[in-house]
Amino acid sequence: MAATQHAQSAAEGAGHEADAEPTRFAIIGYAARLPGAADADEYWDVLRDGRDAVSEIPQDRWDVEEFFNQDAGAPGKIVTRRAGFVDDATGFDAPFFGVSAREARLMDPQHRLLLETSWRAVEHSGTAPTALANTQTGVFVGLSTHDYLGMASSELTYPEIEAYLAIGTSGAAGAGRISYRLGLHGPAVTVDTACSSSLVAIHQACQALQLGECDLALAGGANVLLSPATMITFSQSRMLSPDGKCKTFDAAADGYVRGEGCGVVVIKRLDDAIRDGDRIRAVIRGSAVNQDGASGGLTVPNGVAQQRVITEALERAGLTAGDIDYLEAHGTGTSLGDPIEVQAAAAVLGKGRAADKPLLIGSAKTNIGHLEAAAGVAGVLKVVLALEHQELPKHLNFRNPSPHIPWDRIPVRVVDESAAWERSERPRVAGVSSFGFSGT
Repeated sequence: MAATQHAQSAAEGAGHEADAEPTRFAIIGYAARLPGAADADEYWDVLRDGRDAVSEIPQDRWDVEEFFNQDAGAPGKIVTRRAGFVDDATGFDAPFFGVSAREARLMDPQHRLLLETSWRAVEHSGTAPTALANTQTGVFVGLSTHDYLGMASSELTYPEIEAYLAIGTSGAAGAGRISYRLGLHGPAVTVDTACSSSLVAIHQACQALQLGECDLALAGGANVLLSPATMITFSQSRMLSPDGKCKTFDAAADGYVRGEGCGVVVIKRLDDAIRDGDRIRAVIRGSAVNQDGASGGLTVPNGVAQQRVITEALERAGLTAGDIDYLEAHGTGTSLGDPIEVQAAAAVLGKGRAADKPLLIGSAKTNIGHLEAAAGVAGVLKVVLALEHQELPKHLNFRNPSPHIPWDRIPVRVVDESAAWERSERPRVAGVSSFGFSGT
């Protein structure tokens, strides 16, 4: 997908971070449901083992034979047979969450995933979810696709439409339902900036924490692939990789691979986390968000705007370019977007960098596909897990470097083999980028 929305955050390992600046935030818990991974531990297994979790479209979504056509322009057809899927994406323990079967039937599976994953993330932070009732806890989630609303609208007759359809498919309810179930009193906000939605949600969570609008925040996003209609749209736009392999930064890059899943992180002001004795998984030092403005087209990336947002994130983090070890790139696997992203990153993060210390880059999309509204949080979780396990996982499908990227003139190297990322006296720091096609 052509990339234009810019969101950037810098995260570092917490092992050597003692000062408590008000602009720093602690990730104290997380949870995930991603392709090939029922939880965050299995996500690390996928990354560490260098597995491609993309698979053929399962029959419970749509008939791949009916819709597949090698001609990307064939009306009503899809050029690929593959995407990243989670197991039982539509399953839901309705009684546990106090939801009736009647209401659950009209509840978007993306809402179901967010509710379940948020609950697990709170537990992972060492807190009983029920203990958050009546607290200033905020919820910030990214959602951008509406497959379930489209399916329900087409299948239900007018007499069958009931009140639960509205709250079950409203984007606002994706965040609001979590606050309702847990009894939270902080802001509940659903963000839609397309493929940067969950990273913008994390940015907004940090802003709310800094302003005192909440004392704890749940932030993340979800995406579920239910309808062939959305796939047809992207296929007709020539955005999808026909072979279903994300070949980010490679000469063979020919489009992105769709994926589904959900990720949620629990964020707290760093000084509060230290005071409360929380287990600090990583520290968010700074984040920034901007817009392309008048570029070559609504979905055409703007390299200058990307440089600006990285520069602003660095400044807010109080870091220099040389402090950044690794960039978890957006890296969709397009011949247009990837070169712009790499060169923008090199222009900012390459300044003053020693020749023997290139910026390392990679993208989880080569493992799990592009999770769209959940892509940013998947990247953040990859960085957090890499910090905890002291290893940068291998970036897949990188065999022949893209000729559109001047590799010999920029201090950037793709992590084509896993690399140690061990704790030392120097803090380990990474950047995470997300761009969305809307340009917001």
